[in-house]
Amino acid sequence: MSNENSNPKPDCPLIGQDGNIFNLVGIAAKTLKRNGLSEQASEMKSRVLNSGSYEEALGILGEYVNITSVDEPNDDEKMEMEELT
Repeated sequence: MSNENSNPKPDCPLIGQDGNIFNLVGIAAKTLKRNGLSEQASEMKSRVLNSGSYEEALGILGEYVNITSVDEPNDDEKMEMEELT
């Protein structure tokens, strides 16, 4: 994988989503692209589609994004809350 420690993984709200792997890959790919990581999104999609199991596919997603819950505020929401205080 080409994601180094200098580029932290973006948070991606996958917990609580429809667990269909194609849905999860789409959400993770969109998150990566939104964070300027289009090449990693393509690499991740290819690896997931060639994986041998659902569990392996989820592990691959976790290599590219920080899997969070849909109930957890994302970075934009955290900044907005901090500005209000």
